[in-house]
Amino acid sequence: MEKMRMESVDMTEKNIEKMELLFPNCITEALDKSGKLKKAINFEVLKQMLSDEIVDGDEAYEFTWVGKKAAIVEANKSIRKTLRPCIEESIEWDDTENLYIEGDNLEVLKLLQESYLGKVKMIYIDPPYNTGNDFIYRDNFSLSISEYEEQLGVLDEGGNILFKNTYNNGRFHSDWCSMIYSRLMLARNLLSNDGAIFISIDDSELENLKKICDEVFGADNFINIISLKLKNIAGASGGGQDKRLKKNMEFILLYAKNYKAIEPFENIYSYTPISQLVEFYRKNGISWKYTSALVNSGDKIYVASTIDGDGNEIKIYKRENYKIESISSIMKSENITEKEAYDKYSNCIFQTAMPQSSIRPRVIEKLKEIGIDSDLYSIEYIPKTGRNKGKLYEQFYKGKNFRLFAWLRDVAEEIDGVLYKKDLQGTYWDFVGEINNLTKEGDVSFLNGKKPVKLLMQMLKMITNENDIVLDFFSGSASTAHAVMQLNLEDNGNRKFIMVQIPQEIDDDSESTYSNICELGKARIRRSGKKILKENTEKVAVQNLDVGFRVFKLDDSNMTNVFYSVDDYSQGLLSNLETNIKSDRNDLDLLFGCLIEWGLPLSLPYNSEKIEGCTVHNYNNGDLVACFNENIPDSVIKHIAKKQPLRAVFRDSSFANSPSKINVGEIFKSLAPDTKVKVI
Repeated sequence: MEKMRMESVDMTEKNIEKMELLFPNCITEALDKSGKLKKAINFEVLKQMLSDEIVDGDEAYEFTWVGKKAAIVEANKSIRKTLRPCIEESIEWDDTENLYIEGDNLEVLKLLQESYLGKVKMIYIDPPYNTGNDFIYRDNFSLSISEYEEQLGVLDEGGNILFKNTYNNGRFHSDWCSMIYSRLMLARNLLSNDGAIFISIDDSELENLKKICDEVFGADNFINIISLKLKNIAGASGGGQDKRLKKNMEFILLYAKNYKAIEPFENIYSYTPISQLVEFYRKNGISWKYTSALVNSGDKIYVASTIDGDGNEIKIYKRENYKIESISSIMKSENITEKEAYDKYSNCIFQTAMPQSSIRPRVIEKLKEIGIDSDLYSIEYIPKTGRNKGKLYEQFYKGKNFRLFAWLRDVAEEIDGVLYKKDLQGTYWDFVGEINNLTKEGDVSFLNGKKPVKLLMQMLKMITNENDIVLDFFSGSASTAHAVMQLNLEDNGNRKFIMVQIPQEIDDDSESTYSNICELGKARIRRSGKKILKENTEKVAVQNLDVGFRVFKLDDSNMTNVFYSVDDYSQGLLSNLETNIKSDRNDLDLLFGCLIEWGLPLSLPYNSEKIEGCTVHNYNNGDLVACFNENIPDSVIKHIAKKQPLRAVFRDSSFANSPSKINVGEIFKSLAPDTKVKVI
């Protein structure tokens, strides 16, 4: 009877198997550490297979850093870890399909390799930005002391998982590149063929991350870099006396697993006409009373013409005898309410956000050329092609600095880009209307430094369908989980999330009373789930909305060391080694440890029953049946075999002796010949 490995999959071995399918003549044999033969790659032959001529020398076009090879080895190396279920911290354990996993994401990703291989439709991560103050994950790269000192020049003797990657570290960028590289290698394996990954980053590592993603996912699978303004453009300012301008942008890299397999994006941009936007702000109690309105657009006088990038003519007019008033002034002068002011002047509300436009650069260039000095001017044009062909559009600009100032509502409802909110190429300020009441509930601050739920929902709409799996392995305060639940509510979907977060301590100066980020993240999911259910009782009543999650915690293997290295123990220790399973592990620990090795998802339903004093676990109606009792009688073995499960697993000590173990094999051959039987 075959024994279970009880360790993560060896990715090097898996990669060699894949290479054998492509280049069988490149496979050779080599001795492993124990002296046994194993498959290996003949890299000289592989090099010849991939080149029409041999190129000698070390020069090659590549992006590298100190520790890159070690990062590759670390990603492929197996580990002896497990995920232990934590029912008491979970919500709706028996019914939910969502997962929250606490632990170093590198090790967690390794453990998920078989259970979720090619099953994740979308990954979103917001990793540390390497600003000089961020904690990052310190990997135990498989280098000898001498190799480590030679390549790195530093040696971390503290053995801590986390450390500050500060600028005075000589490997500031190398450490960060190694950290993200190994994780992206493993993450790519989990993506489905039509899946995609979004990665938030600022400019400190944008260029390096782009090169790493080109290598891991392939440059052909690059889709776009999405720009995100951090605040309203009106609030942006320069850098004072600093030589650098104040940062106002972050970025989201978007890569596909297979560019040809993904569906066209229909939801990259989501537009809202100004009239709807005003109504939205009014409903959500957001005041625009300090905003200006064009009460009278006055007379227009033609001054020049130019063309946009598509060859459409743009006519430029200066405006005279116009009148602009603030909403608060209109309320006062006309003795009307703010709502009445909105209703009366919402067709010409001004704001200072600057939407993208293909015509704007041409207009600015022309205005500079002719030196127009009008305080207010407008442009109009008629597209020659496209869905808006033949329609006349007018746009208003104000000021000599050529800032786009306002567009009329009747224009905005007909043309893309006119005072519309671009959900991705927008700003945090653009999403202020969707910030929920959880912003500061109790001692959990969900907004500070976190991505808006609406932004995450927009990315989910681009990639996922109703039953897809979404992974975030830098989950932080669990904004992604919140977005998944909210979108499921809106479109009646059944997306499942997997959140992974290391239990990093929260800074001492934080107002939060939670000890680490995991505690905060779990609280976020609980509270947002309750809020969704409370505010949508009618819809939830007819919709099976999943707002629960199963909690798992990364831990050492369920097996004692003797399971791996019997030769290290003396005869005198044998009496203390009667079992190969650690004393603090229970049946559920063993069951889910087996699921990980056998590649079964961790979110499926299961039940247990008592048969002649033995507990029999049935996972997903026969995908796996397990019994971990001592000295299991043949009658219980026959009961399990008659169920004809796909897989069955027992403890090695479940059988009194070798003949009993052989008898189990014979029972399954007779009653369930197709069942795979293993012991731990």
